[in-house]
Amino acid sequence: MPCPEGRDRPLDNCRFCVHSRRFRLGDRWVPSPARAYCTLQRATEEVDLTAVNAVECDDDRNEGFRSIMTVIS
Repeated sequence: MPCPEGRDRPLDNCRFCVHSRRFRLGDRWVPSPARAYCTLQRATEEVDLTAVNAVECDDDRNEGFRSIMTVIS
């Protein structure tokens, strides 16, 4: 998937990126597992990455991939 930083990244990166908000699976959106760690939303539904056809990203500053591990460690 194209990342705002200008590089293609694998969906596994989006899954663990603090900027990923949600994934589109067919015709429905599911919250990103990374977002559950960053907010009180706590939605931790497993995301089938093989079925994802879009990622909603909130990286307005073009920071690019930032691992959730830097936030929770």
